Amino acid sequence: MDLSKIKTLIDFVGRSNVTELTVTEKDVTVRIFRTPGPTASLAPERASGSATSGDVDYGCGVSGKPQASITAVKAPIFGVLHRTSAPGQGPFVKVGDMVEEGQTLFIIEAMKVFNKIAAPRAGCIRHLTEVDGGEVETGDVLAEIA
Repeated sequence: MDLSKIKTLIDFVGRSNVTELTVTEKDVTVRIFRTPGPTASLAPERASGSATSGDVDYGCGVSGKPQASITAVKAPIFGVLHRTSAPGQGPFVKVGDMVEEGQTLFIIEAMKVFNKIAAPRAGCIRHLTEVDGGEVETGDVLAEIA
């Protein structure tokens, strides 16, 4: 694996909510870890402000119980991501929403075909990408379900 690919992976982890990434190419394995920064001071502002995506726990966890496993919802194809069914409509889901398996989370438009991206399991939306109307690459993390 060449150095430019490794740098691209590091940049991806740095700008996403992915905390660990392992990539193997031929006989080389690269593991990239990111430790959460000091974001606790932002949590009260984000929780009480307008609806934003991010790392704030909006009721997904239950205090006193172990954290539920997190399932990343990744873009299966390259295309334009839509968080709403039509312009002017509300988003399919917001951070903190409970979703059912199979529920539509996004639409990815690729070559004028609209592909629904469904929740792989039931749970609580812990994170949503901020991309809306922009391009996503195959494998980009679009959401996290706890």
